[in-house]
Amino acid sequence: MSGTSIAIGIFILYWFLVSILDRRGILEKYNISTFGPLPILMIRTTKGLKLLDILARPKFYWRVFANIGIWLMFVGMIAMFLVIAVSDFALYTSFLNNNVPEPGKYNAPRNILLIPGLNEFIPFTWGIIALIVTLVVHEFSHAILCRVEGIRVKSMGILLALVPIGGFAEPDEEQLFGKKEMVETGLPLTASIDEIKEWERKEEERKKEIHHKINEQKPAQEPEIIATRTQRSRILAAGVMANFCVAFIALLLFFGPVLGAIAPLSDAMVLGVNESSPADLAGIREDMVIIRIDDTDITNALDVLYYLDTVEPGEIMQIHALEDGVVSVYEVEAPEPSEGQINGVPVGGVVEGSPAEAAGFEEGMTMLRLDDTEMQNVANFVSFMENTQANQTIRAELLPPANYTKALTENGTVVLDVKLAPHSIDSERGFLGIMYGMNGIVECPTLGISFWMPQSKFYLEALKQIPSLLTGLAGWLILFGLPVYGFAGEGFRGFSGTIAQFYQPVGWAEPLGVGIFWIANTLLWVGWLNFYVGLFNCLPAVPLDGGHVFKDYTYSLVYRITGKDDVSARVSNSIAATFSMLILFSFIFMIIGPFIGQWLK
Repeated sequence: MSGTSIAIGIFILYWFLVSILDRRGILEKYNISTFGPLPILMIRTTKGLKLLDILARPKFYWRVFANIGIWLMFVGMIAMFLVIAVSDFALYTSFLNNNVPEPGKYNAPRNILLIPGLNEFIPFTWGIIALIVTLVVHEFSHAILCRVEGIRVKSMGILLALVPIGGFAEPDEEQLFGKKEMVETGLPLTASIDEIKEWERKEEERKKEIHHKINEQKPAQEPEIIATRTQRSRILAAGVMANFCVAFIALLLFFGPVLGAIAPLSDAMVLGVNESSPADLAGIREDMVIIRIDDTDITNALDVLYYLDTVEPGEIMQIHALEDGVVSVYEVEAPEPSEGQINGVPVGGVVEGSPAEAAGFEEGMTMLRLDDTEMQNVANFVSFMENTQANQTIRAELLPPANYTKALTENGTVVLDVKLAPHSIDSERGFLGIMYGMNGIVECPTLGISFWMPQSKFYLEALKQIPSLLTGLAGWLILFGLPVYGFAGEGFRGFSGTIAQFYQPVGWAEPLGVGIFWIANTLLWVGWLNFYVGLFNCLPAVPLDGGHVFKDYTYSLVYRITGKDDVSARVSNSIAATFSMLILFSFIFMIIGPFIGQWLK
């Protein structure tokens, strides 16, 4: 039985048990209710409410915290709305130009929801941890600000769907979103600290006066507390602000000390092993990473080729290979050269406008000799080119591809004279302009291995450069799309699986071993998910936090113009509802648009 079948069976059993317990009233007896079609259990408790009052004591600082959150919420609101508008416009334009993109993973409905295991970009383990942290931070920030503003919190608890998926705080909605909404009399967001303190003093006096009047009219009832628009905005913005703060701290640690404690290990990953080859007979398998041969450290596949040039046939080599974090040693005998074997460097591609293209190099050729140097392997080619000079003319002898129709020598080869151009990195060195190997694959005929070189050093450096790019729009787009798109569509889901094979802990993290990768993955996903959820909640769409804040501030703006409460309420509700529908239909359009476009073709 497959793991998927087992998981489905467990979930069906869970659903069945929850349904029975819910119908019999057992869940309600223990203050548990169900939410949504999954179903999700909401386990409530009043324990811990006193802790909220303790945490809420520095009210002035919490209000400053939340006021900053309101500013950030409006920034995120504009940014997210522009992202949606630009995405919709791009898709609409593709309809006009009849080049609608095909449906793919980027617009799949399953990937719209941030559910680990369902969303193919979010790993289950790290995603669950990040989701729990994100929801707990968001909800309990709302709860603390409720107590700061005097709004009752009825209960707190956890959300459970087989496993804990988050936490929640349940404020008194009548006090927070009651019908008797007070017209805002609070401060502008640009108020100074002294102005905030003075406003708080007056606000407390105003509340006491309101409560006194209510008590005179209703002596048998408790004073009715209803949040003002400023108070409600602070309460709603606190969740977004908390998510942004957690994201900032997590990503600061990830891009700082954690990435600084991770270093490239080797770019010599075994992509394939020929049957009955020396490597195959020794037990070397695919996906292993070669890190050492005898006493020589290996950093990439070229190092393997360089070392093999120094080994005599019949000599025994000890190859150290890493697999799943475990290093094993394999003894391999260097074989005798095969009769009739043609060694060379395959031309995997030709750079447009390069000396190689001008001379007649073509993809599929094999370089046999440059001047008087035989090209036994890629290492020979790299070594030869490092000793060339700009504007130097070299003679290349190549084996043509099967469909080659131009003139050949008596030996059936192609001879081309090439004048090298200056290299972009070192202007004194020569540049030929060919991509050796095929798609980054380096062949090692001696051992019967094909290697893949992922350029782990450059990838790690690219990750470390992301914070410096945040001064421009490109940096934020890279950060926002890092797990989904990465740098070139590959997506970066953390240091797990195959990618972790290419790195090792150094410095302070060396004693942690693979634990540094667990820390890195946790920080990456906690930071990214908090950042994403914070931005998403900024959208001006009810029932999101941003939607409520947008409606309240729209009401305040209209009220200043009209001075009429009923008119302001109707206009703000209509505008908020319009934005909510626009955003909803925008998401639907982005999901089904590619399917419609392909159907219309």
